[in-house]
Amino acid sequence: MNKVSEVKLIYKNHIKPSERIRIEGPQDAFDAFWEETIEHIEEMKMLLLNRSNHVLGVVSISRGGTSGTVIDTKLILQYALKANAHGIILAHNHPSGNLNPSDADLNLLQV
Repeated sequence: MNKVSEVKLIYKNHIKPSERIRIEGPQDAFDAFWEETIEHIEEMKMLLLNRSNHVLGVVSISRGGTSGTVIDTKLILQYALKANAHGIILAHNHPSGNLNPSDADLNLLQV
């Protein structure tokens, strides 16, 4: 018999559908993303949404230092598939306060 590893994908939602936050605009997404963050560390987060734009969950994709963070696209896809998300919203902060996207930010959009 061949030996192979078992893979489990687990998503547990303990919030009733009637109690899920609905994203209706940018402020709703901002509030869901950044209620708990350390402003001097750059991080990327992802909201997982159902078909009605109700939040299934929020995921911290990466946390870096004061000047950057590393994004692994495979992790983004894994979480989205694991939660059976219909949509996702990605966001990250710039501790410097600079609102302009960096070259690395723009390159990420081309993935």
